[in-house]
Amino acid sequence: MLKLLVAGQGNSRTGVMIPIPQYPLYSAALAELGAVQVNYYLDEENCWALDIKELRRSLEEARKHCNPKVLCIINPGNPTGQVQSRKCIEDVIRFAAEENLFLMADEVYQDNVYAKGCAFHSFKKVLFEMGPKYSEVVELASFHSTSKGFMGECGFRGGYMEVVNMDPAVKQQLTKLVSVRLCPPVTGQALLDVVVNPPQPGDPSYKQFIAEKQAVLGNLAEKARLTEEVLNQAPGIQCNPVQGAMYSFPRIEMPERAIKLAQAEGQSPDMFFCMKLLEETGICVVPGSGFGQREGTHHFRMTILPPTEKLKILLERLKDFHQKFVQEYS
Repeated sequence: MLKLLVAGQGNSRTGVMIPIPQYPLYSAALAELGAVQVNYYLDEENCWALDIKELRRSLEEARKHCNPKVLCIINPGNPTGQVQSRKCIEDVIRFAAEENLFLMADEVYQDNVYAKGCAFHSFKKVLFEMGPKYSEVVELASFHSTSKGFMGECGFRGGYMEVVNMDPAVKQQLTKLVSVRLCPPVTGQALLDVVVNPPQPGDPSYKQFIAEKQAVLGNLAEKARLTEEVLNQAPGIQCNPVQGAMYSFPRIEMPERAIKLAQAEGQSPDMFFCMKLLEETGICVVPGSGFGQREGTHHFRMTILPPTEKLKILLERLKDFHQKFVQEYS
């Protein structure tokens, strides 16, 4: 899809708006295609919510040096685990319509929603419920995958995109682009059929399917709650609620001496922290600088996937390590 949308040179080069923090696939793909990365920042103080004012600021700034054509949304979020409200999605659709932006909705974690009061709303569904003023105009591509969500297995590669309101002649070219690529393995194709056609009431496997689904998602919800609770007990760690997906993106306090030592070693401060954590505890997390973050803040990303008992041990060790780290470098 990006290959189809990216064009131009210099100030006419296609700009693609992506959230910060973001899954690094986006920045890497944009760099490969020579597109212009246009950052908009999620609101950490408001549980990583998307702010239309920030979208507008980002767009107006980008128009000084490129031609923004695409707005990418990740919902539920990776690495931040937020779930956008229906009102937010409606506001984004209106914004895209006003500014003539192509919407790319990464919705691969749509089944993974845990927080009370949160619900997944698909961009396509909301778009069509907003009526012809938007449903017949806004161009949208939504994405889903077999390797994520509650039935996901990362080794099984398969997925789909659904395209709405694309000009038929352009869609024909898209079909050509897709056709020259290799197809996913047979196992991925079989799993994708299960994703889009799950067992229905009355089917022999329906009761077992629902029971297993509820067990997996219930377990993830408990681990999401546990992660937030334990990390927020540590002075100097601030963890937003893990509303969805399967990641936490806590902010960490970094002593000034640790920051200077990291810079002397040519590392970002959060990379310095993550390497020390790995060396001393064996716990591997990813520095926030790999996903993007506001200047002057430091984070790491961790999954909530370990078995509950192991996760409890991991969180306690991480909490203790951070306290020791701050004392050592203060």
